[in-house]
Amino acid sequence: MTSKIFLDDIKIYAYHGVLPEENIIGTYYILNVEVHADLWTAAASDDLNDTISYADINDIIHEEMHIKSQLLEHVGGRIISSIHQSFPQISYIKLRITKTFPPMRGEMKGAGIELEKSFIS
Repeated sequence: MTSKIFLDDIKIYAYHGVLPEENIIGTYYILNVEVHADLWTAAASDDLNDTISYADINDIIHEEMHIKSQLLEHVGGRIISSIHQSFPQISYIKLRITKTFPPMRGEMKGAGIELEKSFIS
């Protein structure tokens, strides 16, 4: 049985991209993360020490998003690694990063990547 923690539509202004102007002007990014872990001890205890704090996950995401990178894949990989390093009891992470108003032809809400990683051996 899988338990999940979600953080939906985190909005962060950052400076990622291959084009020089992306690293100067920046844009908003929307992030969604899903984390799988056993949350049943916390469900019984009502104790923060028995769960994974989504506030801590949010802090990790913000810290990693403020490190400039060319590729969203690289940013996403760092975020997933940092979250799992802080919370090794996590069995799976799915992360979606959307760059709003990407510098491309045509009108669109955003473009981005989604990475998934399972930590079950």
